[in-house]
Amino acid sequence: MSRSYKGDVSVEECWSALQSDSQSFLVDVRTSAEWNFVGFPLVPENGRDAVFAEWQSYPTMAVDPGFTDRVGAAVRAAGGSETSKLYFLCRSGARSMSSAAAMTAAGFSDCYNILDGFEGPPDPDGHRGHQAGWKAAGLPWRQK
Repeated sequence: MSRSYKGDVSVEECWSALQSDSQSFLVDVRTSAEWNFVGFPLVPENGRDAVFAEWQSYPTMAVDPGFTDRVGAAVRAAGGSETSKLYFLCRSGARSMSSAAAMTAAGFSDCYNILDGFEGPPDPDGHRGHQAGWKAAGLPWRQK
């Protein structure tokens, strides 16, 4: 099956790219409730600020029709371009695939899905954030 974005990366590969490539951006596509109550990723000190843009909005979970325009504008405003590497993060890796594909269709050539997202899959007890993903990898994050 072919995908409509550049590729999938692990959270560790994303972190490494954010540290070493000044044209890389982390784009967190979760909802504002997730950022506020679950937490949000921090970027390397020498990296660009993360872009926070809801792919879908709670409670309807309808896809934001202005998503690609908003993300594109944020990337350009921060000095990026259509050739910047964009790494998309959601809870577990599904919304980030869709948003990476949408940005690719909008003309951004290097869009990546971050496998396992911020929290990864649920563990045997039904809790996320312990088995895989940004939090489980011990990458920096904060909770408001």
